[in-house]
Amino acid sequence: MADTVALVKHKGDLSAASRFKTLEEALELIGGFGSLRSPFIIKPNLCTHPSWDITRFATTSIKMVEALANLALREDSKLSIRIVESDSEDKFADEAIFKKWGYKDLEERLRKSGFDISLLSLSQPPLVKVKFDGLYFKEVELNKLLTDPRYFVSIAVAKTHPLTFVTGTIKNLFGLLPKKEKATYHPSDRIIEFNQLLVDLTRLVTPDLCIIDAIVGMEGVVTGRPRRINAIIAGKKPVPVDATMARLMGFQPERIRHLVEAEKYGLGTLNPAVLGESLESLTVKFKPSSTLRPDALI
Repeated sequence: MADTVALVKHKGDLSAASRFKTLEEALELIGGFGSLRSPFIIKPNLCTHPSWDITRFATTSIKMVEALANLALREDSKLSIRIVESDSEDKFADEAIFKKWGYKDLEERLRKSGFDISLLSLSQPPLVKVKFDGLYFKEVELNKLLTDPRYFVSIAVAKTHPLTFVTGTIKNLFGLLPKKEKATYHPSDRIIEFNQLLVDLTRLVTPDLCIIDAIVGMEGVVTGRPRRINAIIAGKKPVPVDATMARLMGFQPERIRHLVEAEKYGLGTLNPAVLGESLESLTVKFKPSSTLRPDALI
């Protein structure tokens, strides 16, 4: 069951209420959340400065995050929810992301309803050094929240990427690194190492739940061409979810370097059972990034 993926057609509008119904259906297909615990950590894909995201589809919709939070709170109203992001070259999580994308308002509304929810910049202390015999890391600094017992959700958008071919729930974990100067992790001559870094991060902070908001995907990382897919993908392991996303976009996950490497470390299969809709019925063929690095593929 852990490798099973739910693929659900989204039939409504782009509101939080409509997304709630589609996500609810997806969770039912994979047996629900499983064993919930606090803190319930949500990591959306918030890698861009709002002024850059002209389409408003490069980042995980706050309405999808709200739907997820409400579903979790319906299951356990006493959960402590933490929505997290780190700083990067073009942004500070607190100033440029949480406030401008409306997360401060969401936090305030849910708190007024009596729920324990807060926003957390992973670049702020306490930070701890973790030793790890990985493909890339021998030691890595992470926010302590990520190293303690928790329930962790990676919720991403279906997009193409020049360094990883696609960006899904695994690539989304790059935002867990607290260092602001993130470009140091992916110089142009070390694409294979960057993909290995993503595998290490996924092994270190393995999600308990992986969700792809593929209602509207994008050909591009920050700017690009929005593509309406009208689907939500959910599963308990990252490789099956991202492999299903890749197929939904018309790509072959067996050729995507970080997915092939991640499968070797028990992070799920590239060929999961898909419940709900058939892949063929929802596939929308995307164009790869025009600046795709060949090392992103095997």
